[in-house]
Amino acid sequence: MMRPFNILSLFLVCFILFLSCSKDENKTAYPSITETFGSNINPDQLANYSAQPRPSYILKDNSGANPITNAKATLGRVLFYDKNLSIDNTIACASCHQQQFAFGDPIVPSKGVQGGTTGRHSMRLINTRFGSELRFFWDERAPSLELQTTQPIKDHAEMGFSGQNGRPGFNSVISKLQNINYYKELFQFVYGDQAITEVRLQECLSQFIRSIQSFDAKYDIGRSQVGNDGPPFPNFTPQENQGKQLYLAPPQFGPGGIRTGGGAGCAGCHRPPEFDIDPNSRNNGITATITGGIQDFTNTRSPSLRDLTNNSGVVNTPMMHNGGINSLRNVILHYNTINRREGNNNLDPRLTPGGSPQQLQLTDAEINALVAFLQTLSGNNVYTDKKWSNPFLK
Repeated sequence: MMRPFNILSLFLVCFILFLSCSKDENKTAYPSITETFGSNINPDQLANYSAQPRPSYILKDNSGANPITNAKATLGRVLFYDKNLSIDNTIACASCHQQQFAFGDPIVPSKGVQGGTTGRHSMRLINTRFGSELRFFWDERAPSLELQTTQPIKDHAEMGFSGQNGRPGFNSVISKLQNINYYKELFQFVYGDQAITEVRLQECLSQFIRSIQSFDAKYDIGRSQVGNDGPPFPNFTPQENQGKQLYLAPPQFGPGGIRTGGGAGCAGCHRPPEFDIDPNSRNNGITATITGGIQDFTNTRSPSLRDLTNNSGVVNTPMMHNGGINSLRNVILHYNTINRREGNNNLDPRLTPGGSPQQLQLTDAEINALVAFLQTLSGNNVYTDKKWSNPFLK
């Protein structure tokens, strides 16, 4: 008869062998995923995209019928960084939306395939999920993030599957991906079959994009301490608290659109604590395109104001749809004195009090305070978190 000690030892050895075999089976089940991504993607231990913590005061969520899952966001991460989604394998979504720049592009205009360039400056993608605006692109031509995600792939200048001037159409990128082994495994893992469709691409890409969040800024620390935006934040400097009040308080105007009191009224369009754009916002007075000479009065979209700068206070990307402003100070100066270009009938009425373009007449001290406050909206984790990084880099 075997002694109890030997039986226990045998049980432990068998259990260890079972675990080892299970791991080997998983590796065998997804050999291309393991070979391509190494430890960056482990189907048995996916990164947390679906249950990330967020402050209790963040209430907006535009996920709708496409809530984030770890599996689909993981597949979205691969698609986001894969240059196979362009006709010449040179451009990925991440080429114009770079993690180190708050998922924006410091270059204006952004580069596309075969010498092509974007028609507008690439928008930062921070906290895309946490806003009321459901339309995307600067001119809001995409009625949802899902529909937005595949339009750059179809754009002739951006990723090139346009079906125009001899180039292949969107079905070609579907066929291309179907012949890549790691996509066969990923779609089988996520959906239970290997079918690749545009709807599935949209579903996964938009989930990954919505997962990119930033809520560890100096602002969030202060907001959590006092419970609302009104009181001074104890972790802010006097200048930052002054900037916060200027940002929140609406201006008071006299004749001719001249400010006679109150604040700068930034919160009227960019609403805290998400700092998302009011969906009813209209043109902000900047109408020139990147190439110049062409006037566009339709642009109304804006990304969140979070992470306009990095955590060192350096501007992540040029701002506005044409990338024409390179500092927070110059952004404020634009709104300080609004110029209405002839023919711009879409200028937001909040910028034309009493029918006159606004003149805030901010002092240098007020401008510096607003800059200081905007810099408190920048986080840390979003620039380094591995789950949003390039999975192809081992």
